[in-house]
Amino acid sequence: MDKKALDKEIVVVLPDEKSISSEIVRVALENNIKSFICDSVMIDRDIRDKVRIFSPSSKGDVILLDSFDKIEDATRMGKEFAVKVSISKKEDEKMVMKASQQGAMGVFIETKDWRIIPLENLVAQLHKKDTKIYVKIEHVEEAQTMFGMLELGVDGVAYAPKNSEDLMSLVSYLSLPKRLDLMLVKITEVRDVGMGDRVCIDTASMLDIGDGALVGSQSSLFFLVHSETISSEFTAPRPFRVNAGAVHSYILLPDGRTKYLSEIEAGDEVLIVNSKGTARSVTVGRAKIEKRPLRLIKAAYNGRTVSIIVQNAETIRLVGKNDELISVTDIKLGDQVLAHVHTSIGRHFGIQVDEHIIEK
Repeated sequence: MDKKALDKEIVVVLPDEKSISSEIVRVALENNIKSFICDSVMIDRDIRDKVRIFSPSSKGDVILLDSFDKIEDATRMGKEFAVKVSISKKEDEKMVMKASQQGAMGVFIETKDWRIIPLENLVAQLHKKDTKIYVKIEHVEEAQTMFGMLELGVDGVAYAPKNSEDLMSLVSYLSLPKRLDLMLVKITEVRDVGMGDRVCIDTASMLDIGDGALVGSQSSLFFLVHSETISSEFTAPRPFRVNAGAVHSYILLPDGRTKYLSEIEAGDEVLIVNSKGTARSVTVGRAKIEKRPLRLIKAAYNGRTVSIIVQNAETIRLVGKNDELISVTDIKLGDQVLAHVHTSIGRHFGIQVDEHIIEK
């Protein structure tokens, strides 16, 4: 089976403190996480059939072996087994392949100095095998790297939270929006507003036609500002760039927070969305603030007026009906453009807060 079609998995390494473990298990099950590394006594009987336990003991669902010498015993018992492998040199990759050849359902990998390259090698070799690759992570940010490796990723990560809050941090990090609702809003005003500072965001990813960032002057609505993926007689495409707008504008981030465009810098993650609403996180490689002529664009939504200020240039485009790309120099009253609507709440340092606020 092609592993690209398999779901990614979080395997939670439970602490020895039963009260803390019970709370972690409760939060895990609430978030559809069902795999644990622990002694079976750490799981209450009433939920035992809802989870999968990796354990050195035969009382677990999968025997977690730390030695190849124990594979024969696990096979004789008719139990599924997984093997722990530590990779510190090239030859250790062969041990992972050996485990797969001997029938391991999974391999739990720990790496030392070299982390990315050995795992990429193993993902390439095992992605069409039945053996799953699990990688131990220490920090939640590592999960995205592991799951994105070679665009296939490892099958799962093993994570040892100290408490339920730690686990929720990982869940939140991995729950980045995959799809956002976009709707058409009608343009009600277009006018030049003179010179100002605008922000050009150069990402570390190649963007496609239809891709853009969600930007706006109000925290309740974000316009889809198209990337510079279109060439013309006078300009070459910059398929990594979004000329996002004026420095005061909000840009939507992958975790649902916002930043002012003036705050964006190299290493930040921003949300890229295409015209169908499919979303992904990309890393910023550079942000450029430069003085340029600006244009104000206002639209009506649900009885309210929303706006965006962008550079007044032919290469900056919004997205209209049927994926039509409309240059801000050509946009006119009555045109409809795609936007993402947030609930009408305020923001405090980019975080949504439940308060009454009026933004004009």
